[in-house]
Amino acid sequence: MPGEEDKCCCRAQKTLFAILKVILGLLFLVLGGWAFLGWWDACLVVFKGCAGLFFIFIGAVVLIMAKE
Repeated sequence: MPGEEDKCCCRAQKTLFAILKVILGLLFLVLGGWAFLGWWDACLVVFKGCAGLFFIFIGAVVLIMAKE
């Protein structure tokens, strides 16, 4: 039947796109990990710079919650 052949082709195309997305996602994860390890010193500077602001934000949230 012609209708079943179209469904099979569509199903195969969706599977191919899903596999492509998984491969692309894994590639980006590997590249991100490589960049993170390559620029470890710069990442530490960013983390240290954000830590103070993060603690201020958490402190404000806790005070707001304690007020209720």
